[in-house]
Amino acid sequence: MNWEIITWYIGISLLLIAAMMSVSGIIALCTDADESSIPLLYSAFLTGTVGFYPLIYVRKGRHRLTFREGNCIVVGAWIVACLFGMLPFLFYGREFTPINALFESVSGFTTTGASILDDIEALPRGLQFWRISTAWVGGIGIVTLFSMMTNGADKSALSKAEISGIARDALASVRGDSYVNRILLTYVALTIMTVLSLKLTGMGWFDATTNAMSACSTCGFCTRNTSIAFYDNPAAEVVLTFSMLAAGIHFGIIFLALIKRKPGYFWKSETIKVFLVLVCIAIVIVTVDLLANGHYNSFLAALRDASFQVASISTTTGFATQDTTLWPPLSMAVLIICSLICGCSGSTSGGIKIDRAILAAKGIHRKVKLTVDPHAIYLVRVDGRPKSEEQVSDAFGYIFCYLLIVVVFATVNIVFGLDFITGVTASVACIGNVGPGFGDVGSMANYADFPAILKTIGMIEMLIGRLEIYPALYLMQSVSLRVRR
Repeated sequence: MNWEIITWYIGISLLLIAAMMSVSGIIALCTDADESSIPLLYSAFLTGTVGFYPLIYVRKGRHRLTFREGNCIVVGAWIVACLFGMLPFLFYGREFTPINALFESVSGFTTTGASILDDIEALPRGLQFWRISTAWVGGIGIVTLFSMMTNGADKSALSKAEISGIARDALASVRGDSYVNRILLTYVALTIMTVLSLKLTGMGWFDATTNAMSACSTCGFCTRNTSIAFYDNPAAEVVLTFSMLAAGIHFGIIFLALIKRKPGYFWKSETIKVFLVLVCIAIVIVTVDLLANGHYNSFLAALRDASFQVASISTTTGFATQDTTLWPPLSMAVLIICSLICGCSGSTSGGIKIDRAILAAKGIHRKVKLTVDPHAIYLVRVDGRPKSEEQVSDAFGYIFCYLLIVVVFATVNIVFGLDFITGVTASVACIGNVGPGFGDVGSMANYADFPAILKTIGMIEMLIGRLEIYPALYLMQSVSLRVRR
């Protein structure tokens, strides 16, 4: 692999991070008695200096990126971004020990939304905005953003490494604008629309902006200790519910349906219809369960909280209006299932993705039919397009790896002292980039009391989940081959 070109591209990613730090630093300078301006601007200077170095001293030339190099750039950019992203927290100090600062940075960039902060509102405004900025950049993808500055061949290599094949397959038959351009334009438009809508519900500009950035990135970071429950604003909850669900849908299809004014693409998508139907079924089950167990006396109140929490968990956002650890077992079980499958590919949500679940279910159905009639020909089709045996096998392989990682990391959590519910749901929440789980990591709790070893394990799991497993495995294999040689 050409390590010079890899370093060159990672340098660009650092410049992007430095720019976002600078914006946060400017916000801190414009805020009275904000102590985070110096940590942010100093961090921006250091990050920008390191990012400029390869651009000055490394000759990019006309080398075309290979898939292996693109994959190395993607994984390297995410790791480096998390390491430099911790600097503002580290320089600010207080509860941000090195491990805590890195945990908050990794949680933000991977859009997990897990936090070590007991008093979020005590943070200066500049640092609060930086915390949300890590999530917004991580939501669309660090490499996706800076790949806008590259040519067609390199852009394709980078997008293939960062964006899963199942996400690109959803728009395989569509010609025209670049895939990356589509999702970026949709992401920005959705964020702006959410900001304006939240402002109309009575939120201030800062809260509207940060909550919109967090909802559209499906991170769940909030500037309030009690998350969205702080506002007690039904209109804002409705806006955020729709924004979270939109962020959990393939951005390329939203682009065609809304911006290109081709709504047929939206309604013809089997994946989107299945996702929304399952969300509605989950809302109905949770609403009925809450009423049946006496947690609510009003149907509308139960529906309000059930709708918000199901949308939040099923899109891996993690916003909260209630402490779901107090809910009945059936409701908690539904939310755990939602945090496993989650949204559509091509969105900012994590998890297994509904696309793979559909492929696996249809693959099982095909296997059963072939058992009954071995000589028949049955094709697995999604959205009317036939899927190859390799694509179906990939879905099964991914789901197996995903669940295996959940089990392994959950076991490690329990071995190091967590109770069963906390250990298992923390593993599910980290690999799925969901954030809250149950037990000691519920919707109104955090990861502050975790020992350093479990915070480190959680960060590894977050990165593996955000990279969708395979890029991390590819890099490990490449490094292993290089060491053997």
